[in-house]
Amino acid sequence: MNNSKKTLFDKVWDAHVVETIPDGPQIIYIDKHLIHEVTSPQAFAELESRNLEIFRPEQIVATADHNVPTLHQEQPIRDELSRNQVEQLTENCKKNNIELFGLGHQYQGIVHIIAPELGITQPGMSIVCGDSHTSTHGAFGSIAFGIGTSQVAQVFASQCLLLNKPKSMRITVNGKLNENVQPKDVILYIISKIGTDGGTGYFCEYAGNVFEEMSMEGRMTVCNMSIEMGARGGMIAPDETTFEYVQGRKFAPKGEDWHEKVAYWRTLKTDEGAVFDEELSFDASDIYPMITYGTNPGMGISIREVIPAPQNESEEKALKYMGLEAGQAVNSIKVNYVFIGSCTNARIEDFRSAAQYIKGKNKSDAVKALIVPGSQQVVKQIYEEGLDKIFNDAGFQIRQPGCSACLAMNDDKIPEGEYCVSTSNRNFEGRQGQGARTILASPLTAAKAAIEGKISAFESLN
Repeated sequence: MNNSKKTLFDKVWDAHVVETIPDGPQIIYIDKHLIHEVTSPQAFAELESRNLEIFRPEQIVATADHNVPTLHQEQPIRDELSRNQVEQLTENCKKNNIELFGLGHQYQGIVHIIAPELGITQPGMSIVCGDSHTSTHGAFGSIAFGIGTSQVAQVFASQCLLLNKPKSMRITVNGKLNENVQPKDVILYIISKIGTDGGTGYFCEYAGNVFEEMSMEGRMTVCNMSIEMGARGGMIAPDETTFEYVQGRKFAPKGEDWHEKVAYWRTLKTDEGAVFDEELSFDASDIYPMITYGTNPGMGISIREVIPAPQNESEEKALKYMGLEAGQAVNSIKVNYVFIGSCTNARIEDFRSAAQYIKGKNKSDAVKALIVPGSQQVVKQIYEEGLDKIFNDAGFQIRQPGCSACLAMNDDKIPEGEYCVSTSNRNFEGRQGQGARTILASPLTAAKAAIEGKISAFESLN
């Protein structure tokens, strides 16, 4: 083994080591700390109780997203707990000079949508947030991961974290993707193959022509779901696609600083001959549009398959919860709700693909279909591009930005026993509401389910 060869993960991690404790963890410097209303109040309170100040408030960005309503955001929030949390975030940010994109702000939205679109997320950074889907930002070649509330307080006080370095994994997907396969299908396929614990203990790099040819928004979808296979985070080496996406955004480097940054970012790729702790490879041609049928993201099949027989007691329990039977055709599942949104799939590219399919069609009368943009900027794009007319004409409802029907922390819950085809990232029991039955899918598959009232295989989009 040649120890001078480094992986992308090694390079970014090593660049942030402040100190190494002999036979112990390392102290890692954090470039950007993203916060929201749910996991920050306790951390602010802890600092205050210990009479500590926020060490570097200019490196923190806040938004309100998890439990905000997606209707009538201009009015006071009706739910008392949600209202108090959003007001507490506003007060804490004001008191500590932290930039807040709260309700009513032109940049408000889901934390993992707004940071990339504003150029806050950049290659080579270390980024944390009190939310597991912080792995999204790894799409830029950054080390990004979710942290707990006590760690939020640790970063507030020191801008550092005490961590043991995870192991490294590389997942390579080469070949030509089949028609109508979207980035969400690619990651659902990978998780279905390696399971929800296949990445446990690892930081994963995605490699191969499938990811190299993927848009930045697609790469974010893939990295977002890394946590669903147990990985600490996922990352993709920055390239021209990355630089083109970042350039010109509000908080992106400008002028000479831009050129210096890009020169550094070009070095952020795995060295030829670098060794990973684990290597996995898949053939792109094996991937078809995917759905989940159970109660974890690893229980996935292509929409051309039937519900498989359970292999253990846990899978039996999952099928019972979902009201499905082994051998059942997926097109026999009557869909009641469709949710296109969440930090996984609420970017403009997701809505463009859904609108392209929906145009000129009407949704099924049996389906309630929600379009929930990930940010105010995405809302603006939807209207500027005329996608709103397509969605409205088809009977879809366009909401205001927020996490919405992803995690049942706001008003957008799915009723007990109802089936929801969702572009979100988790299908755990009760994730979208008590007794709700969640089927994860891509925006394109979700749009098709909304039109037909069931899940079915694709014919050509043309």
